[in-house]
Amino acid sequence: MKIYRKWISLIAVTSALSLASIAQDKDVLPGDEGAARIAQLGLKLPQEASPRESRISQGPFNRLVIRGANLVDGTGAPPIGPVDIVVEGNKITSISVVGSPGVPINEKARPAKGDHEIDASEAYILPGFVDAHSHIGNALWGLTGDMPSMDYIFKLWMAHGITTSREVACGMGADYTLRQKRRSANNEITAPRLMVHCGFPTDFATAKEARSWVKGLKKRGADGIKFFGGNPKILEAAFDEAKKQELRTAFHHAQLSVSRVNVLTSARWGLNSMEHWYGLPEALFDDRIVQDYPLDYNYANEQDRFGEAGRLWRQAAKPGSDKWNEVMDELLSLDFTLDPTFTIYEANRDVMRARNADWHDEYTLPSVWEFFQPNRILHGSYHFDWTTKDEIDWKNNFQMWMQFVNDYKNRGGRVTAGSDSGFIFKLFGFDYIRELELLQEAGFHPLEVLKSATLNGAELIGRNDELGSIEVGKLADMVIVYENPVNNLKVLYGTGHMRLNDETNEVERVGGIKWTIKDGIVYDAEAMRADVRKMVSDAKKKINK
Repeated sequence: MKIYRKWISLIAVTSALSLASIAQDKDVLPGDEGAARIAQLGLKLPQEASPRESRISQGPFNRLVIRGANLVDGTGAPPIGPVDIVVEGNKITSISVVGSPGVPINEKARPAKGDHEIDASEAYILPGFVDAHSHIGNALWGLTGDMPSMDYIFKLWMAHGITTSREVACGMGADYTLRQKRRSANNEITAPRLMVHCGFPTDFATAKEARSWVKGLKKRGADGIKFFGGNPKILEAAFDEAKKQELRTAFHHAQLSVSRVNVLTSARWGLNSMEHWYGLPEALFDDRIVQDYPLDYNYANEQDRFGEAGRLWRQAAKPGSDKWNEVMDELLSLDFTLDPTFTIYEANRDVMRARNADWHDEYTLPSVWEFFQPNRILHGSYHFDWTTKDEIDWKNNFQMWMQFVNDYKNRGGRVTAGSDSGFIFKLFGFDYIRELELLQEAGFHPLEVLKSATLNGAELIGRNDELGSIEVGKLADMVIVYENPVNNLKVLYGTGHMRLNDETNEVERVGGIKWTIKDGIVYDAEAMRADVRKMVSDAKKKINK
């Protein structure tokens, strides 16, 4: 009841907040609108990441040698091994094939001893993963209890092999987010490297204001901008300025402005990636201008918003039609990236599955769990009266959506892996791995999935010269797992994969990432997961006192 009263007391404040009005406050710097909103809500920013501990990380080393691994290099090439990989400082300096499966290692082919070695015999080594759509915070998370600390989020990411994360919002404000970015870049904390994209206010009055905001964001050190909608003339000016300032762009084409700006519109302006799928079915309309909204639809009612979104793809042009191919051809010609984030909408087709995922009990904080529950105030907590029909419509929605994404990939288009976790029963790290499984469901070969998770993500953020694949000269960002993820992506989950042991006839858990290497530093993924379990256990004990 106490939490409920807190929500009710904040309804008026929350609905009255405008990011653009905050942005026009001379005391609020570009990108810090999220932090200003948190202050207006009377909430506190979450605990920042703790200093990196030698207990869970070692290195970088003068010479790190990883021996006997099966290599999946991230380019789409098949596994090869055993290989020995040498890392000097933070860079890969040699990759040597030292034998063949089932025969003794050729000791003469092995590189010299290192000052630190990892026995990766029978293991698989992959490039560090790039989460192309992530959030380290949201103002409304604080309405259900303490906001998740950065240690909680970062350790869940790192424990699932995510070494680079494209943060698309600056929900905690640019100052806070860029501080975590700098600390991670210096390896002062246990965290992926952050590519910071701050949210663009939706209702600037003039193009001049928009350009000024973009210039100001660049000066602050951000990597890009995340758009949500707005006036087309102002958006076009912002895109033009972003290109001049060499800022990258992402766009969630919200329904409130998608009738004026769909994916084709923004792609022609130079958009780097569309987030989710909004704006794409609308670009494929051939017998209407707006989606078939019920006459009592209200966008502010999130079950309306997301329920009807699940009936949108069936209103688009059919697969293989002239319109379908015309839109795809133009996006391909623009070197456009699809960042589908299938996982964040998966609960819509099966709420029970998402609500009862294996990891919630030990890894989901009570405040995060409370945030996931149906609530008319909290974003993404919209399963108020979710029916069998809603789920079936969403299952059909996924089929066409996945077909477009798979066709796009098959024709040479770039598709990345993003999770958008922290909403709708989707947990950091775990549901990035679920996104990989959903890409496979869409029709991707597991090697294509892993390329989306690594090299494609690095290309999207403009860092593919140093990240995204295991190649000599690139930064040492790698993931080691003692099971075959090409055969079964489930072995990447922190909870592992459950299977029957043929010899003992007992159920066992196998897999789970063992080591995450970022910038040549070796992180113990099991220890990071143990830390998170303790955070959750302690939070539950605090509540039960």
